[in-house]
Amino acid sequence: MKITIVGAGAVGASCAEYIALKNFASEVILLDIKQGFAEGKSMDLMQCASLNGFDTKITGTTNDYSKTSNSNICVITSGIPRKPGMTREELIGINAGIVKEVSLNLVNYSPDTILIVVSNPMDTMTYLAHNVTNLPKNRIIGMGGALDSARFKYRLAEALDAPVSDIDGMVIGGHSDVGMVPLTSHATRNSINVNQFISNERLEKVKQDTKVGGATLTKLLGTSAWYAPGAAVSGLVQAIACDQKKIFPCSALLCGEYDLEDLCIGVPVVLGVNGIEKIVEIKLTEEDKISLHKSADGVKKTNQLLKL
Repeated sequence: MKITIVGAGAVGASCAEYIALKNFASEVILLDIKQGFAEGKSMDLMQCASLNGFDTKITGTTNDYSKTSNSNICVITSGIPRKPGMTREELIGINAGIVKEVSLNLVNYSPDTILIVVSNPMDTMTYLAHNVTNLPKNRIIGMGGALDSARFKYRLAEALDAPVSDIDGMVIGGHSDVGMVPLTSHATRNSINVNQFISNERLEKVKQDTKVGGATLTKLLGTSAWYAPGAAVSGLVQAIACDQKKIFPCSALLCGEYDLEDLCIGVPVVLGVNGIEKIVEIKLTEEDKISLHKSADGVKKTNQLLKL
C-alpha cells in the first residue's frame, strides 16, 4: 500500500507519522515544493522507526511527482495555513491554484488513486478537485468532518467530565466556523443521549466551542493546528487502505442526498477500499436540517469564487 502526502508542513508530517505508527502502509511519499524540506522531514521520521517499532518506509522528494507514481491514496495538505483572525474562506485565492496543480499532477501519475483533500477552504477545494480531475465521485474525499467530530467529542467529554472513549458524536455540514452542524441530538455517552446528563445551555456552549475549535487553536498557536488534523487524515487513510467500512463524516459530492446537489459538504459516509462506499442519510431534526441547508448555501457562495 503506497500513500502520498503533498505538503510536508506540520499537518502533512503529522499525517505521515501517524500512518507510519499504525504500520499498515508499505510506503509513504512526502512531497513538498521547498528544496530539501520533505527529504529532511522524512529522514527525521525514519530515524524514529527503530524507536517506535514501525516498518513503513517514508521517502521525501522536492516536487518530483514521478516518485508518487501508482499511489493508492493521495493526501493534499498543501497551501497556506490560517493565521489568527483569518477565516478558512479567505485562503481560497492562493490555495485554489495550488490544489488544482497538485490534483492534476497526482492523477497524472496515479490515475486510479483516491484523493483526500485537507487544504482550506476544504469543501470548496474538494469540489475543485472533482471539477479538474474528473475522478469518480467516490474517489475524492474532504477530510473536515472527521476532525470537527473529534473536536466535538473532546468538548462533550469535557462538559460531561467523562472519558472520551465513552463519547460518540458527529459534526456534519461545511468545514467552517459558521457552517458546522454538531449533532447534539445524536450525541451519546455509552449509547445514552447526552441531553440526559447536561443542560441544553451547556450543550449549546459545546456546539459553539466546537464550531470555533480551529480558530481557538489558531489564536493560541499563531497558525493552524496539526496533531488532530494529522490524526484525522490517518484515520481516513487507514479505513480505506484496510477496507474497514467505517463511518466518518466527510466532505462528499452530493447528487440529491439530503436534498442537496452539485456541492461537496460534510455528511456521514462509509469508507472502504473504493473510497466512499456509501453516503449515509440519517434522520435529522428540523433544526439540524435547516442548519445543514444554511451551511450548504455558504459553501455554494464560496464555490462561486472559483474560476472553473
